[in-house]
Amino acid sequence: MKPYPFTAVVGMPDLRLALVLSSISPAVGGVLVRGEKGTAKSTMVRALAGLLPGVDVVDACRFSCDPVEPDPACPDGPHAEGSPAHRRPARLVELPVGAAEDRVIGSLNLERALADGVTDFQPGLLAAAHRGLLYVDEVNLLHDHLVDTLLDAAAMGRATVEREGVSVSHAARFVLIGTMNPEEGELRPQLLDRFGLTVEVASSRDPELRVEVVRRRLAYEADPDGFAGQYAAADAELAADIEAAQRLLPSVKLPDDALRQIAEVCASFEVDGMRADIVTARTAVAHAAWAGRTEVTTDDVRVAARLALPHRRRRNPFDAPGISEEQLEQALQDAEPEGPGPDDDGPGSGAPPEGGEAPPSEGGSQEPSGGGRSGGDQKPVGAGEAFRARRFEVKGTGEGAAGRRSRAITDNGRTIGVQPAGTKDGHPHLLATVRAAAPHQRSRGRSGAGLVVRPQDLRFARREGREGNLVLFCVDASGSMGARQRMREVKTAVLSLLLDAYQRRDKVGLVTFRASGAELALPPTISVDAAASRLDGLATGGRTPLAEGLLEAARVLRIEAVRDPLRRPLLVVVTDGRATSGADAVQRAKQAAGLLAGNVTSVVMDCESGKMRLGLAAELAEHLGAEHVPVAEVAADTLAGAVRTRISGRAA
Repeated sequence: MKPYPFTAVVGMPDLRLALVLSSISPAVGGVLVRGEKGTAKSTMVRALAGLLPGVDVVDACRFSCDPVEPDPACPDGPHAEGSPAHRRPARLVELPVGAAEDRVIGSLNLERALADGVTDFQPGLLAAAHRGLLYVDEVNLLHDHLVDTLLDAAAMGRATVEREGVSVSHAARFVLIGTMNPEEGELRPQLLDRFGLTVEVASSRDPELRVEVVRRRLAYEADPDGFAGQYAAADAELAADIEAAQRLLPSVKLPDDALRQIAEVCASFEVDGMRADIVTARTAVAHAAWAGRTEVTTDDVRVAARLALPHRRRRNPFDAPGISEEQLEQALQDAEPEGPGPDDDGPGSGAPPEGGEAPPSEGGSQEPSGGGRSGGDQKPVGAGEAFRARRFEVKGTGEGAAGRRSRAITDNGRTIGVQPAGTKDGHPHLLATVRAAAPHQRSRGRSGAGLVVRPQDLRFARREGREGNLVLFCVDASGSMGARQRMREVKTAVLSLLLDAYQRRDKVGLVTFRASGAELALPPTISVDAAASRLDGLATGGRTPLAEGLLEAARVLRIEAVRDPLRRPLLVVVTDGRATSGADAVQRAKQAAGLLAGNVTSVVMDCESGKMRLGLAAELAEHLGAEHVPVAEVAADTLAGAVRTRISGRAA
């Protein structure tokens, strides 16, 4: 079945332009496509492969070497001048979210290396994507170390595999395209910055446009070949335009005035580092080539800034991406030389989406809060500036998703032992394999210099690293928490813990309790931004149903243990310890705490303040078997100061 035609996709001109510019100049650094589910992100990316010109490759070369300029370090080389070659279409290689590291970068055959003394390298997905497209759907769900590997290869144009003292390197130049749904979690800022361009996509609210999208999709499903034939001429024309722009690209000049504009814009938006300037310059050059010009203009810089800067403006993980159009125009004007400037009436082919859709606003939008109720509610109190929080860990050693919180057996980390093949394979352990094979050399009739190695001799490294956990916040939102602006201090501490969870790649959830019951304000998710938004709108009021809050937390943890059994939970109860709702409130709270004690690693964040304290939160922590932490001691600096004070007191 033929892929969906590129020119048949309705709307999304910004995404269309970003993909085209990255195809013209792979040095731009690829495209990150952010948007809600069902917006045709994957459809458009897969359709792009059919527009790229074919590539000439050396026959029998698994690394797609160019016969004109073959890679001198190619594992299948060296390739002699005039080696037989053939032309093939550009590839679109898709990287599954669950792919192992060896599948991505390639692997060495350890058995042949020991037995025959040869380096038998099996190429991975990076080699397959060389001179083509590498597509990662849901890139935000990919393990961080794999994303780092992809972005390093995309930036350097090479992939290197180091295994047990053997090193193999090969060319890996490709256009990296990632798609993600922000509701499922964000990429770390360091990884966001490594993508050249970013585009926000959303489904249109125009009924006529939605009708056309459905009509075309149904027509494609009914007759894929016939539907593709209707747009074949348009796709061929677009492919010819891309190839012409690629030929023109080396001739495009970037004058000093345009460079000054780029520097002024990047400085105005206070982006970190110099990558933004470089990417904006490369994008402006590609846009000029796409427009058929041989010199970059203000129009090209404007379009490039709209695509290259929005994701680099985030000052902290909870900031929404986007740039201010007024600030962009002012920066462009400030950098213009005296006298009449270039025509700035419109952005040309880089105009905002049709139908009046404006670019993302600087502040972004917020989800409606789930914590407000009518009847005696106090106005939500905002949080202060987040600080670096203490790291709370889950007891023991787990085997969950890779992260940065608790100890776990992982594929990456320090080697703590070895294990035979078949138990849980990972990275081969050379020394342990040699030791396992050595006693059997005589019985196996060894005659040459190499070892006689059997599959049962292979040993693999057992490694310990860090895992991400499920951090479930159980927050008291009763009236007592709103007294004397206590909620501001509480929200600041919880926001800081959410920032810590974001950095440690945790899953988070939010349970609140107030009045006469508890509710799941946010089901467990890797979108820490959503938790921060719900926390921001959390109102207070009513009595304190502590037992109901703990029971709801236990229910959520029970369900999540079935859905994601390897991700161990950390329960953070945020309360002053009071239980005032219903008959026998205190006794029921103790019974609820007993259900969780011993089964879940817990922390009680004590929010009690004032000179007269009842110590109820400390008592709750004892019933839970939890660590008791006053809200003022959540900050990492506070803990370090307390430790220094105790040490100096002992010395005195």
